[in-house]
Amino acid sequence: MNDNFLKDKIIAHRGLFNKKENIPENSLLSYKKAIDKGYGIEIDLHILADGKVVVFHDDNLIRMTGKNKELKTCTYDDIKELTLDNTNEHIPYLEDVLALVDGKVPLLIEYKYDVKDRSLEEKSMEILKDYKGKFAIQSFDPFSVKWFKDNYSEILRGQLSSNYKGEKIGFFKKFILKNVFTNFLNKPDFISYNISSLPSNRIKYLRSKGILIGGWTIRNKEDYEKAKKYCDFFICENIEDYIK
Repeated sequence: MNDNFLKDKIIAHRGLFNKKENIPENSLLSYKKAIDKGYGIEIDLHILADGKVVVFHDDNLIRMTGKNKELKTCTYDDIKELTLDNTNEHIPYLEDVLALVDGKVPLLIEYKYDVKDRSLEEKSMEILKDYKGKFAIQSFDPFSVKWFKDNYSEILRGQLSSNYKGEKIGFFKKFILKNVFTNFLNKPDFISYNISSLPSNRIKYLRSKGILIGGWTIRNKEDYEKAKKYCDFFICENIEDYIK
């Protein structure tokens, strides 16, 4: 197993963002704030129509920019003037984030899956292969995690999951995903599990076998106290309200 540097880490979900202070999620400013406090950073990757890799969570631009357009259909020229949540912050390139972080804190990189080929994985690794800082990857897509096992097995990799309650997916698929029975396929080093879906007997069993468990997304003291019982690292928002 890879050296799991995530153990006991506090990870700032989409950076240390704060709407009241006009610090939007997944912005360079939110990452700088996390670095200043020494927190790890969770980021989300998408690939644009022109092959550029950007850091942004949603498939659609509307929530964070007001523009109703699918991100995967855009080029960087289409989005470079857009601002995040009515601030002066813009959607950053992956390269910009890496230059800012520069190994100061670990990165937890989530691979989105609105593009069905593996161009996001391929293009991002062209950028990440020379990065000297610590980073791990994760995805809800077990085949994305498998791609890393097959191509970059030295990189720490994780499977994102939950109990999928309320999700409109078939019973069999839900059963497979919530119990991460895809582990035989992609052999993750860790599982990132929805804190609201814990405790889980399956996750407890995997933890007993040495697979680290991360809890997401922790937003308050109650979540954090629960996560300390069931998890090995913590993906958090509103961190300074309950972690001193």
